[in-house]
Amino acid sequence: MAMRLATIAAAFILFSAPLAVEAQQSGKVYRVGILTNKASDPAEARLWQAFRSGLRERGWIEGQNILIEFRAAEGNTARLPELAAELVRLKVDLIVARASIFVQPAKEATSSIPIVFLTHADPVRTGHVASLARPGGNITGLVVLMTDLAPKGLELLISAVPVAQRIAVLWNPDTPSHTPALKAMEEAGRTLRVQLQAVGARSAAELESAFAAMTRARAQAVLVLGAAIFLAERQRVADLAIKHRLPTMSMLKDVVDTGGLMSYSPNYDDLYRRGAIYVDKILKGAKPAALPVEQATKFELVINLKTAKAIGLTIPQSVLARADQIIE
Repeated sequence: MAMRLATIAAAFILFSAPLAVEAQQSGKVYRVGILTNKASDPAEARLWQAFRSGLRERGWIEGQNILIEFRAAEGNTARLPELAAELVRLKVDLIVARASIFVQPAKEATSSIPIVFLTHADPVRTGHVASLARPGGNITGLVVLMTDLAPKGLELLISAVPVAQRIAVLWNPDTPSHTPALKAMEEAGRTLRVQLQAVGARSAAELESAFAAMTRARAQAVLVLGAAIFLAERQRVADLAIKHRLPTMSMLKDVVDTGGLMSYSPNYDDLYRRGAIYVDKILKGAKPAALPVEQATKFELVINLKTAKAIGLTIPQSVLARADQIIE
């Protein structure tokens, strides 16, 4: 009888041990760090709400099983290395970095904490992953592939403004993915037989002089590459373009919402929501190196006819017919 009781007890212990471990793991509160620009900006707040919705859909509830630590540069990207290091000191379980300019300081701060990017423009050419299929290391996420997106935007801009032969490109020299995007556009420009003028702006203070430089060079239109600074200063970008009567094509829909002429971009809300899938998988044990980088799948062409009227531009019907949204 004693032997039988001992056997039952041993079996109970073996059976209950995994349950105890599972219960202990389920009781853990994970800490996720986020590197961003201006978390209080309405456009950014909307995107992070999409990210949070994605987490909730997968059972992650803030304050119960997950905590989110926001660190925002507030327009001063020089602070990003300090903010990334702060997240590492907090011993977060994972870092979410919006795009290339946020990934780089996170990468320099840690080689062990998983890093998930949400809207990277070119993680392979910037050296943040080995390849899209096999990222390697501790970094993975979602891409917009600006090297493909920007030339497409240039083509659409020329279709909307057929007379444009000199086109300015507003870029941020501090954004790692902008350099390969410019090279891709130069190749496209030669094929499309237009002259490109790269004009850099690292901060809001440099936007006025950037647009003045475009005017002096007699630019006839401008393509705005996607960057945190241009999202934060979207109203300023739109106002300056109208002031200088420059038709704009942006990689950010929010610029058009505030008065820009056109945008061709992925659905960023969708990308942020999908980013939560990576966070969910990694917190449940998946390794970033084994999670392939996924590309954006939803793209939108948006045209602001009020702005077209303000700068005296008539957009061809063939271009309007391709628009996913028209602002009138």
